[in-house]
Amino acid sequence: MAPLACLLKEQGHRVRGVDGPLYPPMSDLLAANGIEPLVGYEPGHLLATRPDERPDLVIVGNAVPRDNTEVIAAEQLVLPRLSMPQALARFFFEGRRPLVVAGTHGKTTTTAMAAWVWRRCGADPGYLIGGWPHDLERSFRIGSGERFIVEGDEYNASYFDRGPKFLHYQPETLVLTSVEYDHADLYPDPEKLREAYRRLVRLLPKSGLLVACGDEAGVREVAAEARCRVLFYGLDEANDVHPRQLEATADGSRFLLDDRLAGEVEVALRLPGEHNVANALAVWAAARRDRLEAAAVAAALASFRGVKRRLEEIGTVAGVTVIDDFAHHPTAVAKSLGALRQQYPGRRLAALFEPRSLTAGRAFFFDDYARAFLAADAVYFAPIYHRDRLGPKERLDLERLVATLAAAGVAGTICGSVDEVLARALAAAAPGDVLVAMSSGAFDGLPRRLLRGLEAAA
Repeated sequence: MAPLACLLKEQGHRVRGVDGPLYPPMSDLLAANGIEPLVGYEPGHLLATRPDERPDLVIVGNAVPRDNTEVIAAEQLVLPRLSMPQALARFFFEGRRPLVVAGTHGKTTTTAMAAWVWRRCGADPGYLIGGWPHDLERSFRIGSGERFIVEGDEYNASYFDRGPKFLHYQPETLVLTSVEYDHADLYPDPEKLREAYRRLVRLLPKSGLLVACGDEAGVREVAAEARCRVLFYGLDEANDVHPRQLEATADGSRFLLDDRLAGEVEVALRLPGEHNVANALAVWAAARRDRLEAAAVAAALASFRGVKRRLEEIGTVAGVTVIDDFAHHPTAVAKSLGALRQQYPGRRLAALFEPRSLTAGRAFFFDDYARAFLAADAVYFAPIYHRDRLGPKERLDLERLVATLAAAGVAGTICGSVDEVLARALAAAAPGDVLVAMSSGAFDGLPRRLLRGLEAAA
């Protein structure tokens, strides 16, 4: 919502807004763009003395419930309203060719990578990214090129617009990274989520392109709904776009691509992990379809440094390295831990995990988590964030999970609070360790607190 507010102001609109207390980086972002949010919801924010001072349009974020006092006032005043994705499509997609990046995993990194590549290649895209890229000055841009690159979120749009956000994004090109079950609070079973992705694929025009990860059976199943050309990418040689001579090192990855027009092209990435190789393949396929020059695309990929909170190295103190990571779904956890094994070979790896989302705390994923955490040497589990919203049979059994990991040689510890996670991890930390904090939320600032704790003990 904050980046959208900034985009709208850049477009020439008068923008004001309201939220709860705001903190960096969003408070800093709004301040830098001259937008001062009101704090706390009151009908008076909409009930201006003069009718011409009332808003012409109210955009409602999906965190705002229907019984919100300002929502009720807006409805009583019969003010026009839009959800965030409706507003984005209305104000920024006309006359553009939206490139939408969707999927359970990898959306933010792939969207940021695409925005970086198009900009470095001189295409001046518009974009809206659900994270903070290291290389781009901001996570949003109007741009003057024909492309608008946007992260296609499968979560709902607002209390009055219950469908997934990505159904508003009118994709001309769609990158589909993965189709795995998530967001159990919105999708009661995996089939409901797959149907949402099918609806998205059906939106593609016959002249469009679906760039789909062919390594996943779920993606191939959904891709069968496309009316347009489908280009499969992935690590398997059966895909249309796949790497040859893939070499993984502590500095990243290097591989060769066979390009129909450019011949053999070498691509080097600064990001670890096979999942980032796959992300780069998707961006390559879409970029070459737009006739971006092959050498320029390869150079842009080589200079991309990723996104904050995606395997972000916070710092190293006394030989202990602290990583901040957004992973919460078991597949993402496994991929992140695998990437860290590549980046920090031979070092002890401790995962500090917060089951933050309603999905992450569910028993449904027990076996998947048991496999994912095998890549760690030790795991510290914070309390299940939404424990009280899950019944005993729905809830992830952390005690059984720790016992299962212990039988496989991975030390697991259940902590009663984030403070206990911090204390136990610091007490056990030794030179050479890598501590990765994994959560889809703020995790009570744990990564920075770890660094401060290491500094105090040094």
